[in-house]
Amino acid sequence: MNQPQQHLRNPGTDFDLSWVRQQRVNQPAVLRRVAQLNGSRSVKREYQAAWLVRALQCVDLTTLSGDDTPGRVHRLCAKARQPLRVDLMQALGLTSLYTGAVCVYQDMIEPAIEALKGSGIPVAAVSTAFPAGLVYHHLKIREIEASVAAGAQEIDIVITRKHVLTGNWQALYQEVRDYRAASGDAHLKAILATGDLQTLENVARASWVAMMAGADFIKTSTGKESINATLPVSLVMVRAIRHFAETTGYIVGYKPAGGISTAKSALQYLALIKEELGNEWLTPTRFRIGASSLLTDIERQLDHHVTGHYSAAHRHALP
Repeated sequence: MNQPQQHLRNPGTDFDLSWVRQQRVNQPAVLRRVAQLNGSRSVKREYQAAWLVRALQCVDLTTLSGDDTPGRVHRLCAKARQPLRVDLMQALGLTSLYTGAVCVYQDMIEPAIEALKGSGIPVAAVSTAFPAGLVYHHLKIREIEASVAAGAQEIDIVITRKHVLTGNWQALYQEVRDYRAASGDAHLKAILATGDLQTLENVARASWVAMMAGADFIKTSTGKESINATLPVSLVMVRAIRHFAETTGYIVGYKPAGGISTAKSALQYLALIKEELGNEWLTPTRFRIGASSLLTDIERQLDHHVTGHYSAAHRHALP
């Protein structure tokens, strides 16, 4: 077994169909494991507060709406730079706190970079005809290249779901490999749109193919599917990450996205990562949560921890 390389990006490997075919998922066992996580993992008081602060650090603050404006993006970036009220930070003994990244459409990259200047917070851009990915391949490549040229440090791509549903694993591998090459130094986050993939076995196989092709992160969803991040899907994906690291020595990050809107659900995902991958994955370089509304509930819970009472949700809402 290879030891994971701690400081290297995942360069990918040659395509190996045998690795894909070996992936099997015992769905009842997956559901039992998730039930065990839900039923027996609980943190309270100052420990819960510490975990919620870590969740804030791992959030990709996102705005992907048709009515996005530079002003909205600037306000979102201000929240990314300070996701928690000053009085709460002081009470918790925090001198600085910021989110993992800000994720926007391509034409909002420059306003986001401007608003985040000097913060060190990366800008992620959704690409490849997000969310459906149904345009010509060469146009997707151009979109990635344009996003990188505009300054995006992370590229969130969507895979072509039909490659998974028809078992065309070589085509999926080549697609993601091309995206990896077009991304250059920008980190590649491969969105599998797991709600469209029909089976957990397809999720496991698509995860392996994306990692073989060089994805730096694998991500559940666009947030636009009818079913987004779930704990069973996440368990399958993080185990694929662990086995890939054991097999190749390369580290891949994980990002659940869509539908994670409460502090309680964020804690469940943190517990999953801790138990399946270990503490070393509980950092923004290896774990992200795709959410925006989540910040509101986390701030409310931390307010309760500090003051002993809940304040109105609108006090914590994103601008």
